[in-house]
Formats: sequence, structure tokens, C-alpha cells
Amino acid sequence: MSRQWATQLVLDLPFSDGDRLEDFLRSPANAEALDAVLRWPAWPAPALLLWGPTGSGRTHLARIWARRSGARFLDGNRLGAAPEAMEHLGDARHCVIDDADQVHDDRTLLHLYNMIANQGGNLLLTASGPLGAWGLTLPDLLSRFRTAWSCEIREPDDALLAALLVKQLQDRQLTVLPGVVAYLARHMERSFAAARRIVRELDRASLRARRPITLPLARAVLTADQEDA
Repeated sequence: MSRQWATQLVLDLPFSDGDRLEDFLRSPANAEALDAVLRWPAWPAPALLLWGPTGSGRTHLARIWARRSGARFLDGNRLGAAPEAMEHLGDARHCVIDDADQVHDDRTLLHLYNMIANQGGNLLLTASGPLGAWGLTLPDLLSRFRTAWSCEIREPDDALLAALLVKQLQDRQLTVLPGVVAYLARHMERSFAAARRIVRELDRASLRARRPITLPLARAVLTADQEDA
């Protein structure tokens, strides 16, 4: 699909962000977490906890597992009290709680865990940090989650950072001239969040300039990003 360079307004339009197994970029930073997801249903515990920084792919992995297992996908930011959460779960045997560290009521997590475990199902939880950083206070919940299989997703290495930039540029159908990705990978902040942020700003800058992403344009976007940091 060609870009419409005559567009006067720069809008954050929806784009296809591939979240299937074939779209996931394996690297030493995430290999343990990916292998854990693919090991299902032979998990050593009822629950798997995937934690790592924003943009690290933990939600992507959770969606891969949800497709494989038929799990109900719940957003931890939107889960209320236990009765409401049970209603969202329905008759599902397996469940994902994305951003589980953002669930406000420990009792909601405890009830969901007990319901899934009692029916022989599995629970996958994602979070931005390890269990100890969640601020959980219910002893029964802590004792259950401490038996979970926990995998960290680390910040990207050189190869993954470059591949991540390429994937996100392709997801947005952006035209990039030679040398841009290599330059960005060498000079940008080494994080998943930075890669997503910079690609978004490249998209906007490209629309404003009505041209493909050149090295000077990439330098300007990167400089602005570093000044804003």
C-alpha cells in the first residue's frame, strides 16, 4: 500500500502489529520466555509469569499462548472485583492476565488462580517487574504465585534491536533508505520502549515531510528523542 504524501494532517492511524508466533523475534534476551510458552502444556506449575520492560514482547507471547491454549485474555488494568472478573472468565479453562501487576485487588487474582487451578487449567501472567515488586499482601496469593514458573525478558541485544526496528517499520509499511536501521541501532537508547517510540516518531516525521525515511530525517528524529529524554 502506498503512502499518501498529500495528507495535510499527521494522525496516529491504526497499523498491523503482527502478534503471531511467526512474528516473534527470538534472541538471547527472550529465548527462555519463548521456550516456556512453547513448552505448554508440559508446564512444571499451574502458572507462568513473564516479566520484562515495556515493549519487550510479553503481551505478544501471551497472545501466542492464548491462541495455542484457547485461553481467555484479560487486561489487568481493567479487572475489577472478583465477581466481575469471574464473569469475564466465563467457562474458559485457561486464562491470560496481561499486566497482572496492575490488578488493584489481590482477592481478584486469588479467585482467578483458584478457579483455573481447581479445573486443571493454566494461567499466564505478564508484568513489568518480578513478583516481589507487585506489592501483593495476601499470604495465600503470595504462596501460590511463588510456585509459578517465572521468566524474565531482558532489554534487547544489538541483533534484536535492529530486527525489532525492521519489524516495526514493516508493520507500519514505512519506506526506509539504506543505512537508517544500522545508524539507529548504534546510537539510540537500547530498549524496547525506545524502539517503539522512535519508529512512531519516524512515521509522523515521514508523513510531515512527505518522503521516505532518509538518514538525515532519522538523525533529526533521534536527536529530538534524546533531547526530550
